[in-house]
Amino acid sequence: MTGTARRALLLPLCGALLLALTACGAGATSEKTVRSLAGGAEAVRARTAAETARRDAIAAWDDDTPLTLGMVVVEDRCAGGEAQELFSSGDDRYEIRCLLYVSAYFGADPRRAADTLDGVLDAGDRETSVIPFGHDFLYARKVVDYYRGRTGDPQGPGTGEPSELDAAGDVTLDWDQVRGAGTRRLIEEPRPCAPHAPPVRRCLREPAGADVAALRRTYGMVFRLTFLTDGYFTVWRK
Repeated sequence: MTGTARRALLLPLCGALLLALTACGAGATSEKTVRSLAGGAEAVRARTAAETARRDAIAAWDDDTPLTLGMVVVEDRCAGGEAQELFSSGDDRYEIRCLLYVSAYFGADPRRAADTLDGVLDAGDRETSVIPFGHDFLYARKVVDYYRGRTGDPQGPGTGEPSELDAAGDVTLDWDQVRGAGTRRLIEEPRPCAPHAPPVRRCLREPAGADVAALRRTYGMVFRLTFLTDGYFTVWRK
C-alpha cells in the first residue's frame, strides 16, 4: 500500500476516534445543577467560613493599623464545568467551582505615609497578628525609610516611588503614589458589579455607593488590601 493510500485510510479513522473520545466525555454542567450545588448546605458552610475569615482579617487591619477602612468589595462566583474534551484545559474536571474575591479600601493622610506604613509593620510584628508584613521584611523597611526621606528608591536608582507590598501572593497591599508632580499611579475604582444572582453570583460593595474617589477626597490617600482568590468549594467529576 502506498503512503498516500495509508494516509487516506488513517485520516477518517483518526477523525472517528476523536469524535468517539469527545462523545464519551461528560457534557457541560447544567445551570440547574450549578444552582443546586451552589445553594447546597456544604457550599453555604464553605462560603460562610471563607467570607468570615476575610472579614475578620479586614477588621484586624482596621483595628490594629493606622489605616481607616472605607470600603469592602466582595465578589463570589460559582461556575459549572465545561464539556470534557480530548485536550483538557482543566475546566472540564469539575462539576462546579466557587471562587471568592475580596478587597478592602482604606484611607490615610499622605503627609503621614511613612508613619502609616510603619504602623502596619508594627501591627505585623505582633506574634498572633494576621497582618503578614513586619519589620523583618527588609523591603518594607526600605519603603518606610523612603517616605521618611532617609533613602532613595527602594528598588534601586530610577525605579521611582514604591506602591506595593506583597506577601507571597496571599495578600497584597498597594497604595496611591503621592510624591512628585508628574504622572502618579493611583488606586483605581473596583470594576462594576455583575448582576446579583445568589447563590451563583454575588457582588457586594459596602457601604453601597462608596467609591475610591470619595475616599481619596476625604483622606487624601487610598490603600487597597487584596486577598488571594479563594477557591472555597469544588465538586470534582468522577
